[in-house]
Amino acid sequence: MPYPPYFTEEHDRLRESVRRFVEKEVKPYVDEWEEQGEFPKSILRRMGELGFLGLRYPEEVGGQGGDYFSSIVMAEELARCGAGGFPMAVAVQTEMATPPILKFGTPEQKKQFLEPALRGEKLACLGITEPDHGSDVAGIETRARREGDGWVIRGRKLFITNGPRADFITLVARTSDEPGYRGISLFLVEMDRPGVSVGRKLDKVGMRSSDTAELVFDDVWVPAESLLGEEGKGFYQIMWELQGERMIAAAGAVATAQYAHELALAYAKERRQFGRPIAGFQVVSHLLAEMAVEIEACRQLTYSVAWRFARGEVPSKEISMAKLAASQTAFWVVDRALQIFGGNGYMAEYPIERLWRDVRLNRIGAGTDEIMKEIISKEMGL
Repeated sequence: MPYPPYFTEEHDRLRESVRRFVEKEVKPYVDEWEEQGEFPKSILRRMGELGFLGLRYPEEVGGQGGDYFSSIVMAEELARCGAGGFPMAVAVQTEMATPPILKFGTPEQKKQFLEPALRGEKLACLGITEPDHGSDVAGIETRARREGDGWVIRGRKLFITNGPRADFITLVARTSDEPGYRGISLFLVEMDRPGVSVGRKLDKVGMRSSDTAELVFDDVWVPAESLLGEEGKGFYQIMWELQGERMIAAAGAVATAQYAHELALAYAKERRQFGRPIAGFQVVSHLLAEMAVEIEACRQLTYSVAWRFARGEVPSKEISMAKLAASQTAFWVVDRALQIFGGNGYMAEYPIERLWRDVRLNRIGAGTDEIMKEIISKEMGL
């Protein structure tokens, strides 16, 4: 479906390629990955071979040199695999942990961390949230103190996607005694360094095909060159990262809603009650129509904001609007889709129940609904 000026024929070819990959190499295995609580690292290497992990990254760091809407296409097509966990893990790899390396990293850091991540050879994770600090990023307590020609890091991180098996982490830590956001910096830390451990692997309601952990940093020494960007500027750097994270989360949420709508529409046409398909009942047909309207409204909002983001703008209010609207709409649509499925929708053998569990995280991760509303209201001068 064309959406000028957002997509070109090149995007259409990419969409076809990613969709074939999902249908052949992801979708047949998601049930197994869900049961195991993780996907195999080999699938990331396969994505690296196909160039899918570096779509919008410059060729000089191993990317494909595409535009931001290449990432939108990827997010939309991965959402069709029927499980939210794997697309979320890929997004951490391509849209959360690695963009700060491209923007703020040294040539050596890009070679050591970014390039192998884009090849799928190194699994990345992002460490922001802590046991006592989620939405309050400025309050984080993980501490990095200078020691000799390096830093010693001590603290804990929670809800870390890819954490149990990651090769490195883009870590947010406090590097001074200054209160609030002023004393925060970013680090690139190899996960096999002494003192780094998985405190526990977390058992989640949904998104079960990706593994999530609490990570412990017990006096972990890292060299001076592990500092990512400028010391003390980490809060601004991670706030920039979060804008991209929320943007791609909005695109994925809209795509999940679209997929759920397609499932519900097909089911409503096939399921017969009282002698006719349930799609023939006005209560169902009007609900499907209303779902389609809400999805399309969110899609156009997301595309318009992504278009600005792709051109170097960082419209935080509008990004927050897109993320909030898409997350709430996806939750609403998937819940109504399950209702259309009736009792079958509550059974594990039908795909809608997994989408229903997975989509709930959209209203929490990458900034809760409440944080999005707070950003929007502040931008309005309230």
